[in-house]
Amino acid sequence: MSSNRRDFLKNTILGAGVISSGLVSCTTNGEKNTGVSDKKHNQLFNMSGYAAPKLDKVRIGFIGLGMRGPGAVTRMSHIEGVEIKALCDVFPDRVEKCQEFLKERGLPEASAYSGSKDAWKELVERDDLDLIYITTPWKWHTPMAVYAMENGKHAASEVPAATTLDECWQLVETSERTKKHCMMLENCCYDFFELLTLNMARQGYFGEIVHGEGSYIHDLRFLNFDKEGYADMWRLKENATRNGNLYPTHGLGPVCQVMNINRGDQMDYLSSMSTNDFMMAKEANKLASEDVFFTEFANKEYRGNMNTTTVKTHKGRTIMIQHDVTSPRPYSRIHLISGTEGIARKWPSPARIAKGHSWLSDEEITKLNEEFTPEIIQKVGDMAKQVGGHGGMDFIMDWRLIDCLRNGLPLDQDVYDAALWSSIAPLSEASVANRSNSVDVPDFTCGSWHGNSPVELTLKGGGTTGVRKLQEADVEEQLKI
Repeated sequence: MSSNRRDFLKNTILGAGVISSGLVSCTTNGEKNTGVSDKKHNQLFNMSGYAAPKLDKVRIGFIGLGMRGPGAVTRMSHIEGVEIKALCDVFPDRVEKCQEFLKERGLPEASAYSGSKDAWKELVERDDLDLIYITTPWKWHTPMAVYAMENGKHAASEVPAATTLDECWQLVETSERTKKHCMMLENCCYDFFELLTLNMARQGYFGEIVHGEGSYIHDLRFLNFDKEGYADMWRLKENATRNGNLYPTHGLGPVCQVMNINRGDQMDYLSSMSTNDFMMAKEANKLASEDVFFTEFANKEYRGNMNTTTVKTHKGRTIMIQHDVTSPRPYSRIHLISGTEGIARKWPSPARIAKGHSWLSDEEITKLNEEFTPEIIQKVGDMAKQVGGHGGMDFIMDWRLIDCLRNGLPLDQDVYDAALWSSIAPLSEASVANRSNSVDVPDFTCGSWHGNSPVELTLKGGGTTGVRKLQEADVEEQLKI
């Protein structure tokens, strides 16, 4: 291996996880396949299954009011026990727009922070907030979440929670030390079919889970090259500087929950391969010839159209994850769950389930829905569909987060999930850069996955948080979410 490639890999990946002693200490060592030096971590406190003290009211500060932030403010305005205390964005007009929405909803005006890239720190340092809700560009997710926990707040971050392995470990170490939750807002774990299949898997319908597949296949060229889309064209820049599965968690999260990853099983190693880029560089060069604005994006190498990453778990299961935000094809997260007694698959629509060679009929699917639909959907599913947010899953996610915080319950997604699922991006980059050689996956739980309990789907001890009525106006259309 050339010294340049070895140095590149050292900077890209910190290595993989193996247990060194007991259940509280782990060593990350990728020496055998990456040339990366050891990194040691002693688990200070096991955050899996941790229940923070109950909160009568959850006082929230929102950072980032561009693409995803206004939708989060909208959804939280419909959940009882929530106080929207502070709003922050670099651009003042975004803050003002959300203030107008709160006024129309009959809710108190929030404190406003804007006009500076460091204004968010003032918001976090307030002593009257419980939760910091982060919907900013990716590079800010870890610094903001860490600062929130350091200042005594729980953190909820849009995906991915981190972009490097260093950042993944920062989240883990800070959450364990402060005993503050750090949840990645992986909304796809709360889609109706994903929750249905999770409950079915929990009750043994599919038998022993053997294999899972997930993806983020979504043609985003119209947004990535839109001057009015992502601020400072940050998402296009990510695609121009990194080559791997940059956005794995939408497809991966639900599969990991079905497989009890971090709670009875753990990822062992992965291998990743990308196609060449057949479209993005051509698009950038074409736009640069027509508009000087795009000159800085011309004559660059972009990530390949399709990345395929495969994972092997310690118990011998496999996971396939794909990422393509360029090719002109229908949206898909795949969501395939395959077991010894059955299979479920959602994409392409319609969602299907089988116990053998043939898919079940619509009537049989209806009966399965009646039998296996989880309590959480029975309680807030109808309201979620009305409020919206990707068909309602965003609302279910937010409602569940608030209900757990108010009732002192463990979260469905803890900091180890945030770190592990996010780590697939830098790990895949390292594998792609090294001719798809396998890369060990760190064990962020430091061995505690052996005894951690699976995610509970019941509302036992919770389910007490109510919802506020909708107005006649379609709030999502009003905020152009």
